[in-house]
Order: sequence, then structure tokens, then C-alpha cells
Amino acid sequence: MLIIDDSKTVCVMLKKMLVQNQYEVGVALDAETGLKLAKQHLPDLIFLDIVLPGINGFQALRELRKDPKTENIPVIMISGNVIATEKYYAERIGADDFMKKPFSRYEVFHRIESFIGPDKRIRRTTS
Repeated sequence: MLIIDDSKTVCVMLKKMLVQNQYEVGVALDAETGLKLAKQHLPDLIFLDIVLPGINGFQALRELRKDPKTENIPVIMISGNVIATEKYYAERIGADDFMKKPFSRYEVFHRIESFIGPDKRIRRTTS
């Protein structure tokens, strides 16, 4: 999994949730770094904030969808400012889901299971 969000608090909280469930997690505080990590590690799912320094989440999503290596990775857009147009735009350019901050543990894992499936526990650590 990969988290791309400029909020260190969100990154720490979300990473902690995922690591507690044995998921491998990468973190990037900006889209440029996140795109590099996505192309290098090909995560099973990406949590992508909309408002980021440098290029924004919409632009990063376009880049992910243009690259054959990353075009099929599920992307969940996250934002603290949910406007219907943001959600609509995210879906139009290829987001798989949209999650409003703050989000609950249940919301996070419900969405993960919708893409991974309850029987497919991908990239879980064995230690």
C-alpha cells in the first residue's frame, strides 16, 4: 500500500492502522515522491490526497493512469474538503473510490476489502 498525503498526522495514523494489520506501507508527503514510489514498488492500493504541494492529487492520478505499470492500481482519493465536484472529478479521471477525512478504521478496511477482497490478503508480512 502507498499513502500520498502532505499531512504527517494522516500518514502516521493511516500507516499505523495498516501496519497493525500486517500490510506493507510506503509513505510520501508529496505527489512527485509518491509517483516515484508507485512506479518502483507497484503497490496494491494507493491512498492519494487531493491537495498536495507541487502537483496536486488530480494531476498525480492522471500520471498514474497514463503509465501502463500503474494504470490498474486501485486509487482511493482522500480529502478533508469534500465538495461534490471534487468527488465527481476524481471519478471522471479514474479514481476508484473517494474517502473524506477524518475517516474511521472501518471505512479504511471496508474500502481495502472492496478492492482486495476478504480472501486475498496481499503483501502481508509473515513476521
